[in-house]
Amino acid sequence: MEQVNRGISGLTWAAIALVVIGAVNWGLVGLFEFDLVAALFGRLSAISRIVYVLVGLAGLYLLYASTQLGKRTRVTTTP
Repeated sequence: MEQVNRGISGLTWAAIALVVIGAVNWGLVGLFEFDLVAALFGRLSAISRIVYVLVGLAGLYLLYASTQLGKRTRVTTTP
């Protein structure tokens, strides 16, 4: 039986997007002392806090997902 890798799930894509947003935000903070999330939604407003929590959860999810990559086995059959 062949096991097929069906690509990246929607949850994983969403996590990647959130982590990239977090990375860009931290880059801006480090380079220019400019917090884009705070500028858009207000300093520690409810929406800002939700964004920060989602970015953190996405990072933890990707950490978990990356450990699962090594456990996958891919079996292919050649015709």
